[in-house]
Amino acid sequence: MTQLRFSANLGFLWADLPLVDAIFAAKAAGFAAVECHWPYDTPAKQVRAALQDSGLRMLGINTSRGSDLDFGLCACPDRTEEARKSIEQAVAYADAIEADAIHIMAGRAQGPKAEAAFLDNLRFAAGLTSRTLLIEPLNPVDVPGYFLASTDQAVDILSKVNAQHLKLMFDCYHVGRTEGDVIGRLRQLAPLIGHVQIASVPDRLSPDQGELDYDAVFDTLTDLHWSRPIGAEYRPNGPTDASLAWLQRIQATSPR
Repeated sequence: MTQLRFSANLGFLWADLPLVDAIFAAKAAGFAAVECHWPYDTPAKQVRAALQDSGLRMLGINTSRGSDLDFGLCACPDRTEEARKSIEQAVAYADAIEADAIHIMAGRAQGPKAEAAFLDNLRFAAGLTSRTLLIEPLNPVDVPGYFLASTDQAVDILSKVNAQHLKLMFDCYHVGRTEGDVIGRLRQLAPLIGHVQIASVPDRLSPDQGELDYDAVFDTLTDLHWSRPIGAEYRPNGPTDASLAWLQRIQATSPR
């Protein structure tokens, strides 16, 4: 039986701590890995040392979001130079800390020129690194105007780029908000998925609440023989440690 393991997304969990301290907090809480959004303010040497000392892997980082309004640059047709610098920055940082994957953030843009820019920048990234590259549809309620808004659109982009190390980041929260049939989409898209993330629907809290049945999601991932840590990317309603009953319950009932 596949034993489910989990990754702490340090963009949301222990976000009040410096990144290095958050890594050790995730280890103490029983997470098998970590991931984060934008680690670039913390020197890579410090993050690498914390990962080595804790024994955790960094599953993924994001390319720069640009400004707070941009939410990425790589589908913005008039910002190619900035987008490629952000890709180069992410690749260099991922290499320095041995991160598994890089999420290429599309940004807020629409239309054929935006798609052409995104495709070109994804091909640029695919030629720059052999690490896993991820694209993630974001729901239009949280991020209005984001270029990549559905799994169908993401599948089309993956097909057009046709790079083996370009994969879908399947965030159950975003898919639940936009498309609804999370389990059906998981099963259908499993061969294309490089990373899975979780949070309650519709409030993006811990996965032991909300309308999405995560026991069923976890059973599905077990049936699919999913072996990589699942990213806990939710907003704790209070201190992170007080939000971890769901993880402790799974750890208590999982086979050793």
